[in-house]
Amino acid sequence: MSRFVICINNDSNPASLILGKVYCTLPDAEAEAHNMLRVIDEDKSEPDGYLYPASMFAPIELPEVAERAMTAASD
Repeated sequence: MSRFVICINNDSNPASLILGKVYCTLPDAEAEAHNMLRVIDEDKSEPDGYLYPASMFAPIELPEVAERAMTAASD
């Protein structure tokens, strides 16, 4: 799965996810086996992210400079 995803559906979590926003994902093979993603969302209080259905996101590839900026912002 891509390290970055864009939110395409926030109907069940409008306070935690912004439609159209790019989010960082964290590797979680068990979650992915259940069609879930571990995402760093708007509530940055949980450094391990939260699990969301993968169907709420679309994987994207970012230019290297954007990846660095996103990674720095999530630290």
